Amino acid sequence: MSFRVVCISAVDGARGEEVAPEVAKELGYRLVDEEIIRNAAQEAGVDASQVAEVEKRRSLAIRLLDSLGTNTSLSTFAMAGYVPPVDTPADSDLRGLIRTTIEELAQRGEAVIVAHAASMALGDRADVLKVMLTASDGARQSTLAEQRGLDEKAARKEVERGDTNRADYLKRFYGISHESPADYDLVLNTDRLGSEGAVQLIVQAAGAPQPVA
Repeated sequence: MSFRVVCISAVDGARGEEVAPEVAKELGYRLVDEEIIRNAAQEAGVDASQVAEVEKRRSLAIRLLDSLGTNTSLSTFAMAGYVPPVDTPADSDLRGLIRTTIEELAQRGEAVIVAHAASMALGDRADVLKVMLTASDGARQSTLAEQRGLDEKAARKEVERGDTNRADYLKRFYGISHESPADYDLVLNTDRLGSEGAVQLIVQAAGAPQPVA
């Protein structure tokens, strides 16, 4: 089976920031994350009155995607436990725009979408491969310590903070009180597989043509 869209979600320290760009490169898909959409909307001067209505949101989402071009670099927030603050009315409408943009992106296909809950936003679409990246706590702490120059104690706190933020995000914005492996098509442990192994499995699962031996 071939998937037109790959959604990648990752816990902090699971090397999602390494895996996602390589998957997009191997598949020849564009790479987009939630924070890039948010920044594009803010740079465009979007306000709540522009995105409160569904049809206006879709029209603006299309314009935002067109403005992003075909190749978008991975945002530094995507895999850093980023969780937006408690919503004001404007933030809530902007979140609606982000979700509509993700839906429009999935409709176009040939995209790797990186977000905490893109898999949830796209529901049960048959053309979307939903991937979750995880790793052992020890491996996650070591990765964050290396990436961010942290000591062991600080790295452990970062892992805990990221997990708390992720759970809060899913509950606040999607009503999910308990995340399950069954929410995803593919759950990969980068502690054991490494980034390259995860990339290979995702690309294979996505249905990319395999080279002839």
